[in-house]
Amino acid sequence: MGSAPGRGRVHGMDELRGILIIYVVVYHLLFDLAVLFPAPVDWVFDPWMNRLRDCMTGALIVISGASCHYTRSNLRRGLKTFGWAMVLTVVTALFMPSQTIIFGILHFFGAAMMLYALAEKAIARVPALPGVLGSVLLYAFTRDIYYGTVGLFGWRLAVPDFFYDKVLLFPLGFRCQGVSSGDYYPILPWIFLFLAGSFLGRYMKAGRFPRWFYQSHFPALAWAGSHTLPIYLVHQPIIYGALSLFYRVF
Repeated sequence: MGSAPGRGRVHGMDELRGILIIYVVVYHLLFDLAVLFPAPVDWVFDPWMNRLRDCMTGALIVISGASCHYTRSNLRRGLKTFGWAMVLTVVTALFMPSQTIIFGILHFFGAAMMLYALAEKAIARVPALPGVLGSVLLYAFTRDIYYGTVGLFGWRLAVPDFFYDKVLLFPLGFRCQGVSSGDYYPILPWIFLFLAGSFLGRYMKAGRFPRWFYQSHFPALAWAGSHTLPIYLVHQPIIYGALSLFYRVF
């Protein structure tokens, strides 16, 4: 039996999130093999893999936005997530300095949750459908802001140089010479997918998604989806340790 629409956990969302966190683990396994160990998996950096990564991560961000309607305090959740992200920054700086994560996906999630909490009353005044469409358009508009342009449908506008090469603006999505992050998901453009998810979450909370989306189908996937933060925090040390042991032995 599954939960009734609009009540309790949304099992379909948990199961989808479970699929996505499994993808994250597999992707990081391939990334570690390509970058840190002598394995012939350079195809992980091919354009099609980059597009797949953006699609999967984008879906995770949309779900995180929708989850804002299922938490008691987005501010508290954001502070907790951002705190763990800073722990990850320290750990990667100490043990993997070439892959230090300055503003990765966890930093983004923490910041997005806190920003949503601060602007929640204003966001609530925006109707859901225009909110979804507007957020998607703003995501597309700012998609290439890191590379110095914004625009839609072939029309491009150069972003003033003033915003670039400033360390404090790097988390916002503006490149800064000499600054890089092993995992980089800045506020722009990704915050707009998060907002799109928050608007979709209204329909989800109101029970307007298909009934099967609220029902349980794969409990193991749902479990993984409801434990994405601990899985994300522990999977890289486990992968790195296992690969190190394997290469030392064989």
